[in-house]
Amino acid sequence: MTEQSTTHAPASVFGSARKTWLWARVTELSEALRDFGPWLHELIPGDLGDRRLVSALTLCCVAADEARVQPVAETVAWLELLIPYGHRHDLADIVSTLRSSLTAVEEPALWSWQAQAWEELVLGLWKRERAGTVGQGRADDELVSRWGVRTADMAAVAHPAHVPHEDGESLTSLTEHLDDEAEESHSMLARAVLSQPRVADTIESSLAVYEESLQNAGHLAFLAEQCVRGRELVAWCEKQAIGGSAATEDFLAELSDSADTYTADVLDPVIHSLSACERTLFHTATLPDRHDRHEYLSAFLDCLETPSANAWRDGVLDPGVVEEADEREARGELTWHAMRGSLPVWYHIVTSPQERAAALAFSGRASSSVIRVDADVVVARQGVLFEELEGEGAVDEPDDWYPQPGVRLQYARDSATDLCELLALAELGHARLEFVIRAAGGGFVLLRSLRAEIRHDDAVDWRRGALHGLRQLVPDVDDLADAVAAEAQPVDLLDLDRDDEDWLGLDETFTRVDSDTPETPAPAPAPPRPARLPADLLAKVKAILRMAEDPAATQAESEAFLQKATALMAKYGIEQAMLRGDDPTSEQPADRVMDIAPPWVGECKRLLSSIAYAMRCHPIYPGGKADKHRVHLFGYASDLHSVEVLYASLRLQMLQGAERADSGHRLPGELPRAYKRSWMLGFIRAVALRIGEAERAARADTERDRAEAAAPDGGVQGRSVALVLADRTTAVQAKVAAHYPKVGKVRRTRFTGSGYRQGHADGQQADIGGLTVEYEREQPDELMA
Repeated sequence: MTEQSTTHAPASVFGSARKTWLWARVTELSEALRDFGPWLHELIPGDLGDRRLVSALTLCCVAADEARVQPVAETVAWLELLIPYGHRHDLADIVSTLRSSLTAVEEPALWSWQAQAWEELVLGLWKRERAGTVGQGRADDELVSRWGVRTADMAAVAHPAHVPHEDGESLTSLTEHLDDEAEESHSMLARAVLSQPRVADTIESSLAVYEESLQNAGHLAFLAEQCVRGRELVAWCEKQAIGGSAATEDFLAELSDSADTYTADVLDPVIHSLSACERTLFHTATLPDRHDRHEYLSAFLDCLETPSANAWRDGVLDPGVVEEADEREARGELTWHAMRGSLPVWYHIVTSPQERAAALAFSGRASSSVIRVDADVVVARQGVLFEELEGEGAVDEPDDWYPQPGVRLQYARDSATDLCELLALAELGHARLEFVIRAAGGGFVLLRSLRAEIRHDDAVDWRRGALHGLRQLVPDVDDLADAVAAEAQPVDLLDLDRDDEDWLGLDETFTRVDSDTPETPAPAPAPPRPARLPADLLAKVKAILRMAEDPAATQAESEAFLQKATALMAKYGIEQAMLRGDDPTSEQPADRVMDIAPPWVGECKRLLSSIAYAMRCHPIYPGGKADKHRVHLFGYASDLHSVEVLYASLRLQMLQGAERADSGHRLPGELPRAYKRSWMLGFIRAVALRIGEAERAARADTERDRAEAAAPDGGVQGRSVALVLADRTTAVQAKVAAHYPKVGKVRRTRFTGSGYRQGHADGQQADIGGLTVEYEREQPDELMA
């Protein structure tokens, strides 16, 4: 441990660290509202204190309303109170669009099962800050008159910095506690044990695992460190007491008891006094089950598609659900479950007048439902979710009150998707339930949407069972995306033959919205492979790439070989373009769907897209589960084949290089997955720049060659290289637009590992200077249809 980490952290320092963290999180949430809800951000009033705090609270309240399954109208109601003359704005559309963006924000505070706790925390902070400015009475009044909060108690904020325990009011370090409570010999031994390299390394490693879940909360990190130090001291005492004398055992038992007392009388009361949000963060970081649940759900949300804004319009059934209902009914299925953003959703097709009456009368409470949820996992309890209408004490209703099969949902133990959805359901404690019914015109319409609660005991059982099932089915959480993708619907059933929803960009990140435009025509089957490069050129390029891939080659040699191969293919593609440049009908754009094989599917897709952009091609990520591992490339034949050849080589180099960098450069305690992923992003960035440089050099060479060839007779050179390539780009874009009229940008990638710089150096042998935590490209972002 460093000297700084072992120094005394009094209550005042703890409180200061907590305040610093709170305001840092407020700033991040305020920026998220600005980025994902710019229209609402512009309407934030300036008469309620710090604009950052009001913006952050607004976003948290919108997310909490979605988590509570509140209608859009309810959110609009308190926004009209908050915003002067709010009724003059189209707040319903603004709220619907923002709700559809919540998953894209990639902010754990807005996940449905955490949103309400964050709302409470930020609301409490606002109340405290506001009371310091205008007084407690007016702050309480504004909670009701401006925020629509019925009771001021909802905004209670904890002050855990000063928590009394039986030995007095103190928040201290473990060694200082021993100074106060134990004999000098105990204190000296504790200091000696905690300063041992092995013990210090163990503590540092534990805290490195906790770091990301704690979200840079210094006060929580202090508590976690103290807990780990106490456990390590107790473990050391137990180990040393084995085989020792009775006096040694007694001495070590006293020291161990002192460490336990510190945890029970000092740390536990402070942890208990934290807000619900902070306790969740702390326990997620320090308890293995909570940490694993967080990891699985975080990875699962990355696999989910962003919902359309239409999904949050009151009384409107999303077009995607209409199609799903048609297909389910055709297969004889009346009930299914899914996710909408981070919110579990249940759907049921109503088929009779009795069922319709029951659906309209259903309260959604856990005590009055005949909904059955079968959790087919090893540990979870089997049975009905709500039992009041069955057995003793059942409500006396007619037999046809809710005819069988009713709403019956099945979560299978052999499906990673089902287990993750069940885990999300158990974390939240309720689901959104939508009853759909056939309309007079033949289509489906929404009959009713409401919140359906689950019992606490069931949530505990399902949570334990779902996590157990996931650990068995997907032991490495890094493989979850591949497992989910492998469970996608067969291609000929649902996804590939239709364009589910349209996409609209919002600043740097993008989300789906509904459109009144006709449905996109179904893409044609994958075309035949594009014309290949000439055999002699292809053989030469492959030979050079094999030398680049040779593990015996030095980094400089590998760089040179790769640069040469890239230049050859770039030169050939440009020369072919110039040969056909004066005859636009001689060659037409083509397209090709490429399947990306695991592992590291996301990073390999990004690598392929980067190469394609640099080689004058246009990549599209098709929507739908069946296409999750595919990239649809558009370009000319020679360029497409160059992309394919170059990708095959660079993918191998990237995967091998990540493993070498992980073993040689990863810092102790850093997660291998995070390091390798950040390394790959740096590598992709570097090779994309190098391919772009080779392309520019090839263009310059071709232009110079044409100028030299025309110089002796002073003849006309014809169209320039830039003009010919611009025409080809326009033709490629037209073909893309014909297949995908509506496209939007993929979300920016965020990473936490420290390997980006090393990956960039390995990819280009150059230092890129100042890095940020966001991977940004000079080339356009990948597009997703």
